[in-house]
Amino acid sequence: MSKYKRLDISRVKTIKSSDRKTRSEISDSGHPIDPEKSVSQFLDSLPSFLKAADLLDFAQRIAGAKIDGNTIIWMMGAHPVKVGLSPLIIDLMEERFISHLAVNGAFMIHDIEMAFFGRTSEDVVEGLGDGSFGMVEETPNMIFEAASDAKKRGLGLGEGIGIYIEKKSPEYKNQSILRNCYIRDIPVSVHVAIGTDTISQHPGFDGGLLGQLTGDDFLIMAESVSGLEDGVIINFGSAVILPEVFLKALTAARNVKGKIENFAAANFDMIQHYRPNLNVVARPVSGSGRGYSFTGHHEIMMPLLAAAIKYKYKELIERS
Repeated sequence: MSKYKRLDISRVKTIKSSDRKTRSEISDSGHPIDPEKSVSQFLDSLPSFLKAADLLDFAQRIAGAKIDGNTIIWMMGAHPVKVGLSPLIIDLMEERFISHLAVNGAFMIHDIEMAFFGRTSEDVVEGLGDGSFGMVEETPNMIFEAASDAKKRGLGLGEGIGIYIEKKSPEYKNQSILRNCYIRDIPVSVHVAIGTDTISQHPGFDGGLLGQLTGDDFLIMAESVSGLEDGVIINFGSAVILPEVFLKALTAARNVKGKIENFAAANFDMIQHYRPNLNVVARPVSGSGRGYSFTGHHEIMMPLLAAAIKYKYKELIERS
């Protein structure tokens, strides 16, 4: 006989299943869908749990923000351009589901290359081995020319690049997100960090000029953030730069203009990083609003989100 006492489990008190609160019900389950059915039917087929429910809820927040005329800010790294998502982003602009676009320097580089060459993104390993990575001459020269003209006009970097692409009218200009921002009067801010982009490797690089223009774009970003009350902000694939830019823009905007609360903030990325989840999803909505985190490849998640936004927008319009 053991010297240790044992709990008398015969004294356990049970409850009826009808009295138990549960988190999973058959009515919330997903269901198979015929491949010939519509996207809306596919979205309706998703189970009402965890990230599937969050995605539809977040899409409805974006749709509602558009209907109410509230700010919808999208922040992006370069990857969405490199994986062929430019047409979807431009379509969301046309439908006014984007009221400000904030991007990093690499996004600018890939966007201008798509507009002029119809192709972008090189083999880093191969180019790094022989010192040719990022050494194409046309791209930085175009950016430097656009930046110089932007300074003369008193513009920020994003607007300057958009005007440059529109004025030069390259073969694939319709595929340029920055150009589409310009012609649709959607503020776009390019947040360049010195030394992080291939343009820094070239002899024509002027850190003072690019720094001044990206500083102007920070102020444009902060102005858009000042209108974020009841709006939405989304980060697609920027692990460090844009989450940090947003945190400072929000601080400046709240300092100058006061309360900015009750907005939705989401991070979409292939893995979840420290800064986006703190500086986008958690800290800015502390005490009000809601944060969302979604993990997945951009080439899958953005088309899914775009479809969900349009579906929820149609649903809200039909209800009103």
